[in-house]
Amino acid sequence: MSAAHWSIPLQPVAAPNAIVISGQARFTVLTARLIRMEYSPNAVFEDRASQVFWHRRQPVPAFTVNTLAGGVEIITDGLHLRYSGAFNSGGLQITLLDSGLTWHFGQRDLHNLGGTARTLDQIAYPEYVQMSDGLMSRAGWSVVDDSASFLLDADGWVVQREAADRQDLYFFGYGQDYKTCLQDFHRIAGQAPLVPHWMLGNWWSRYHRYTQDGILALVQRFEAEHIPLAVFVIDMDWHITQTGNASSGWTGYTWNRDLFPNPPALIQALHAAGLKTCLNVHPADGVWPHEAAYAQMAEALDIDPTNGAPIPFHIHNAAFTEAYFEHLHHPQEAIGIDFWWLDWQHDSYKARPDFDPLLWLNHLHALDIARNGDARPFTVSRWGGLGNHRYPMAFSGDTFVMWEVLEYLPYFTATAANIGCSWWSHDIGGHFWGIQEPELYLRWLQYGVLSPVNRLHSSSNPYEERHPWGYGADILSDARTAMQLRHELLPYLYTMAHRTHVEALPLCAPMYYEHPQQEEAYACPHQYMFGTSLIAAPFVQKMNAELQLSRQVVWLPEGQWVDFFSGEALNGGTWHARYGDLSEIPLFASAGAIIPLHVLEKAHPLPDTLALRCFVGAAGTFTLYEDDGETLAYINGAYSTQTLTQGGDATHWWVTCDAVQGDAPSRRAVRHYAITLVGIADTASFQLTDADGMPIAHRTQYDAEKECCTLTFTHPAQQAFRLDIHAQGATIFATRDRRAETLLKLLRAFRMDNAGKLQLQNLIPALLQDPMRLFDNHVFFSAAQLTAFLEVLLGAGVDRIQQPGDGDVIRLWNASGTDLARYGWSTWNFEQRFLGAHGTLPRSAVMRFPNDRQWKIQVGYGGLHSQTYQNELLRYRPGSTQVWLESGYRAPSSSS
Repeated sequence: MSAAHWSIPLQPVAAPNAIVISGQARFTVLTARLIRMEYSPNAVFEDRASQVFWHRRQPVPAFTVNTLAGGVEIITDGLHLRYSGAFNSGGLQITLLDSGLTWHFGQRDLHNLGGTARTLDQIAYPEYVQMSDGLMSRAGWSVVDDSASFLLDADGWVVQREAADRQDLYFFGYGQDYKTCLQDFHRIAGQAPLVPHWMLGNWWSRYHRYTQDGILALVQRFEAEHIPLAVFVIDMDWHITQTGNASSGWTGYTWNRDLFPNPPALIQALHAAGLKTCLNVHPADGVWPHEAAYAQMAEALDIDPTNGAPIPFHIHNAAFTEAYFEHLHHPQEAIGIDFWWLDWQHDSYKARPDFDPLLWLNHLHALDIARNGDARPFTVSRWGGLGNHRYPMAFSGDTFVMWEVLEYLPYFTATAANIGCSWWSHDIGGHFWGIQEPELYLRWLQYGVLSPVNRLHSSSNPYEERHPWGYGADILSDARTAMQLRHELLPYLYTMAHRTHVEALPLCAPMYYEHPQQEEAYACPHQYMFGTSLIAAPFVQKMNAELQLSRQVVWLPEGQWVDFFSGEALNGGTWHARYGDLSEIPLFASAGAIIPLHVLEKAHPLPDTLALRCFVGAAGTFTLYEDDGETLAYINGAYSTQTLTQGGDATHWWVTCDAVQGDAPSRRAVRHYAITLVGIADTASFQLTDADGMPIAHRTQYDAEKECCTLTFTHPAQQAFRLDIHAQGATIFATRDRRAETLLKLLRAFRMDNAGKLQLQNLIPALLQDPMRLFDNHVFFSAAQLTAFLEVLLGAGVDRIQQPGDGDVIRLWNASGTDLARYGWSTWNFEQRFLGAHGTLPRSAVMRFPNDRQWKIQVGYGGLHSQTYQNELLRYRPGSTQVWLESGYRAPSSSS
């Protein structure tokens, strides 16, 4: 292989003192909780890098080896492996020392937390998604079978394994230490690269027959509407599709000059507008004679161009690969194409039926785009399997326009972290089919803003509207606000992207990463950690017709949390029912969080103006990371960090911004700052000083509704400053009871008789003192409306969801501890085996019922209103003697 940029630094051979050989088996202790296990009939083992594992040479952890009759045992700080001469359930076991749990070879992992899938193409319902296993399991262990993956030779080129009878397994025994498991995987499989800053901005994409003028007009419309964009994708019809030969036109590399008379001028104009761009290609069909580069490709491959035969797509072949990039891709990059969208859709490969080339294709494109040593490795393609985390970003294919798909995406995206997939990009709004609704469009867009990549996309069907202005003024206003929010979040998002690169921790992560011991963390598929300091729980279900509001039940861990937008303080350690109109998105910051924000529309990695939103009430710190946003200069130190800290008590609070460490290029001499203190009383006084204690002139503005104060000022960009806040009354903090305001918001939205609304509004002060007075007027309410009022008044409720892979899940909560909210449950089967319990609603609980039992749960409020959930028996086996414990029932778990 001659292309030097495809040679990659590999360290596939483990240190000799990490290896233990016993007969036909070889064990490599990679970490104290990760062991490679190989079996070869002729005791010949594999030392080349595989498609997944590149860096087996790691610091060797302490371990002991004892010889057994016919085998060996290995004991690390975390694992105890016993091998007695065979790879079978009796011959190979590993015990996790922390828990005492023992894995036997061949054992099924029934508690795996899931990984991801190659694509969501044309999948309407979550149960049809074929999700792979992830690296994490509630069993405490997982096994990766690497026996059939392709290998890399010393030059970094793909080769196949010679022997099919070898076994090559990796045992991950991390218990519930999910984050360390993921980090160790990245150490051995390779880092996720630092994605370019512009990737995190808003994308526009559509499968549409655009013209050159049409693209530029659309960009101008976005600018006129003050909706920021960072990327404009040029989809398939940029190239010739009416080929005049047997080619379908799906694959193409030659510009359609009828639509795009001057491609270099188009790319230049997009760049001038601050946009990156890419071309969509479907490379699987090879190169046909209508292509402008056909003769060059044929000559490079010693093919006679006069016979007009298509050149097959042999990406495993080095000569084809060289020509593929040199003649088809590099000329487009020379006129300004920034990256490629590889719309690969094939699971089989005609030239090599034993070789699925998707991950290899992603690998080559990511390396090729960075061949000059300046641009970051980047490409857009479907997920190629374990190891694809090295080639962001993955897109999930042609999704249906359905509420069920949107509802599934938060779970699917966060769960993908379990296999290292941090940068999923979905067709925001859905790709095709389904019923297009303004509400669905907006909710999908709001989710996209709080997802790894916000890429609006659809098919060419004109009824699949994705323009923010396509649904009227109200939707446009909310869509604009959402897309502006995405660009405001860029400093936070980019710092999180750097965290993914250096710490292997994703932007969107399941709640159990931070709270593995909490049962609630496994029962909230519609929410996720959004970086280090935020929890996102976007509305993903259709509004209730009686409420005229969306509802989302959110679990907030112990501590204090704050609504990111309204400033409302919420106690953690329980569930909360949140109601919102179309403009609202559930997003929560932990007390102590400091969120850096970009206040300009253009996606600049080093903005002139930086907003710092500080959620007071707990000590916190945030280290802002900045560099040029797109080159590899940061590897040589061209980056900077700045640490922001807050702390104090009820009488004196402070915020500090340290001096900049490092040197990011293009940094301005001064910066404009806006510090917003959320949860601060209007009586507080402020003192802003520089590093020498000298005062800094500033302006102050207080927002009583959101209980926050904003200070604006200008200061040298490299220098430190300090803000001191002193109480003029009993406390600095402001955390008013907002239940009356929330009840009034509910009333305004409800589909209810106006006379009833007025009567209930006048009753609100009394209801706060005695919630049961609500039932004097219950005739005005529908059941859903009454439930909403009670959830707000009492901070108590019940919710049922369908958890992917887990069936019915019941969430119960009672944040106020009121004894007015009580529950009872029962479960039984056809053999009349019965269980049940009742009592005051717990502060926070999760219930799961086995599929082979009938169950019922009822929650009552003061004996005057109740909610009932029950199932139909899903599975029954005649003659079964299973009792409830054996059939998977887990008793209510509570954090109270």
